[in-house]
Amino acid sequence: MKIELHKITIAQLTDGYEDNAENGVKAFGGKLDVRPPYQREFVYNDKQRDAVIDTLTNGFPLNVMYWAVRDDGTFEIIDGQQRTISVCQYVNGDFAFMFKYFHNLQQDEKNAILNYELQVYICSGTDSEKLKWFQTINIAGEKLTDQELRNAVYAGSWVSDAKRHFSKSGCAAYGLAKDYMSGSPIRQEYLETAISWLSKGAIEYYMGKHQHDPNANALWLYFTNVINWIKVTFPKKRKEMKGVEWGPLFDAYGDKQLDAVALEEEISKLMQDSDVTKKSGIYPFVLTRKERYLSIRAFDDNMKREAYEKQQGICPVCGNYFELEQMEADHITPWHAGGKTVASNCQMLCKECNRRKSGV
Repeated sequence: MKIELHKITIAQLTDGYEDNAENGVKAFGGKLDVRPPYQREFVYNDKQRDAVIDTLTNGFPLNVMYWAVRDDGTFEIIDGQQRTISVCQYVNGDFAFMFKYFHNLQQDEKNAILNYELQVYICSGTDSEKLKWFQTINIAGEKLTDQELRNAVYAGSWVSDAKRHFSKSGCAAYGLAKDYMSGSPIRQEYLETAISWLSKGAIEYYMGKHQHDPNANALWLYFTNVINWIKVTFPKKRKEMKGVEWGPLFDAYGDKQLDAVALEEEISKLMQDSDVTKKSGIYPFVLTRKERYLSIRAFDDNMKREAYEKQQGICPVCGNYFELEQMEADHITPWHAGGKTVASNCQMLCKECNRRKSGV
């Protein structure tokens, strides 16, 4: 593998800059792929973008950038996409800095920016060498997410097609599932979630197996089936639906005959139950009946102390005496039978009796 340091002016970098849906983002006379398949969309905010231009106008050094040489002699950005796009957008007149667009500057001010030299390390070698280098330098700046790194490692036709569905602003996945998913498409969180659901958590294995598939149709079909199942099974939208692990629920219950009306009645009651502290857990609970999803409100320290003093430290199950710290609070009438987390429904059991009762 060969790594060389080059000095590239802003004028050279911004030559031939274009950003469109068909060709992506290009610069450096059309020879630089600013946004390769695994890279995120532009995510710098105004403050970060302005900081880049402030650095240039003051002649301060901008952090080193990294490019990789492709087999056809063109280049792709490994690190520095956000800075590159900021510079190109400014010179292109897409935004103003300090109330001035680039075309508002005096000629000497323009020349100072266009003649500014960027420090760019250019790497050539095998794909595996370049990707290893890529992972090594991903330690500064706007760090890539785990899924963005996976997209780099398994770059190919499958990733490109998957990103078309899951990774763009206003992408099809966002339009279909924004009421049921958390995270951001452009940070690859929609794509990561979809692959995790389909692969049952084996994301790297799945991406490696399908890296050179011509498209990601199987993933998209699975994803749309999951979302359509949610809409039919739980037709009333609530904010608590976001972030639920819908994929595993679809896998287990997608072919079951479920009563959407009865489910909604139970969900509504549980949403009003103050003992249920994790409202998003209601959805897996009504299907699995596992109370752990609900995070039932625990007895507070005052309730525990009150029950302990009434019992005089005696466990009502085994009849033995214990110190307070050797005991655990328990619902006399279980929550699922209508018992509430109130002092009158609290008893202290020794840890062994409590866990035996709970089936732990």
